[in-house]
Amino acid sequence: MAGNGDLKPHEKTYDGLIGMLKWGAVACFIIAFFVIWLIAPGSK
Repeated sequence: MAGNGDLKPHEKTYDGLIGMLKWGAVACFIIAFFVIWLIAPGSK
């Protein structure tokens, strides 16, 4: 951790990581929904 109290770079990295995880979860949900829609019986 930052011993000198300078947490701004760490907060920026953390915010970027959390944002990427949120959008990644949304993308995975959309892709999974699309795949299930493709393989579901009676979808054609």
